[in-house]
Amino acid sequence: MVVGAGPAGSYLAYSLAKLGYRVIVLEQRPKIGDAACCTGIVGKECFDRFPIANNAILTQASSAKFFSPSGKSLNLRKETVQAYVIDRAAFDGALARRAQEVGADYLLSARVDDIALADRCVRAEVEYGGRMTNFDAKVAVISSGFGVSLPKRLGLGKIGDFVLGAQAEVAATGVDEVEVYFGQSIAPGFFAWLVPTASGKALAGLLTRRSPGAYLKELLSRLFVEGKIASPEAESTYGIIPLKPLPKTYGERLVVVGDAAGHVKPTTGGGIYYGLLGADIAADTVHEALCADDLSAKRLARYEQGWKRILDRQLQIGYLARRLYEQLSDSQIEHIFELFHSDNVHEELLQSPDFSFDWHGDSVLRALGHKTLGRLLRR
Repeated sequence: MVVGAGPAGSYLAYSLAKLGYRVIVLEQRPKIGDAACCTGIVGKECFDRFPIANNAILTQASSAKFFSPSGKSLNLRKETVQAYVIDRAAFDGALARRAQEVGADYLLSARVDDIALADRCVRAEVEYGGRMTNFDAKVAVISSGFGVSLPKRLGLGKIGDFVLGAQAEVAATGVDEVEVYFGQSIAPGFFAWLVPTASGKALAGLLTRRSPGAYLKELLSRLFVEGKIASPEAESTYGIIPLKPLPKTYGERLVVVGDAAGHVKPTTGGGIYYGLLGADIAADTVHEALCADDLSAKRLARYEQGWKRILDRQLQIGYLARRLYEQLSDSQIEHIFELFHSDNVHEELLQSPDFSFDWHGDSVLRALGHKTLGRLLRR
């Protein structure tokens, strides 16, 4: 039983259904991919490893332009494609269809109110069709995104830090690459973006710890004045993004994956690739546990051990970098931009073997070890 039809949940459903297991996915929304607050930028490595939704790609990206608080720009460019901009609803839908093709069942508008252990099964209390229904399964996977109370009620703790996101689709003019904006008046402690998608369209959004709607309104007004978007009026979507992993991601007959597990890059808030990697490990762990007829917490602990081997270092370094950046003033950010220009720090980072769109830990450590940038950040 999979609770939530996001990328991690649908990929895990696909993996287990393909092995011959009966899988049901319970999704509280009436439509898969509905109202996802996501920039839709996914690294090339993710698509190379999980090539199951390539039809959701809108465009590719090999460069980005970064703007300091005062408006100074810095271009980062690689010769090869680094990422793809995707249609998030189409991406989620493609993953779900792939799971259904190999036998997974999907139940939409099905809200899971509670999960509890029963006799040799796990039981979910589900509101569906205007009434409460129970669903039993050998094992449950929570993949319903961040903010649900199920993990805490099941004794797994709660995620200790998060950020708010706001985004709107806008009509854009003359924007042909990803743009990222820094500054306390734009997105205090975090950043804002303008990401071109389909022809003449873009996603404008930001991350912040408070008042995301107000900051997004200011961002849209600024982009309109600069002539980058056609109107400052747009319908907004909102989301909550975890910055730290869940204290415990497994229990008896239970695992937690994706945003619900906190498998998100703290540096950028991107979670699709890390969520899929975690789901892949969870599928292998659950399969082995079912084969052994042992769904104890001790057995399923192998899932957490597995994802920590791959992701834990990245999550820890990324979170430290995130907290460090939040302490910087606009003047310090301006100074960093000047150092990048004068000392070619950005070229050093781009050309280093450590550079990766998805794995930021080594690049962060390299930046902190740079003779001038490191001194500034440690002040």
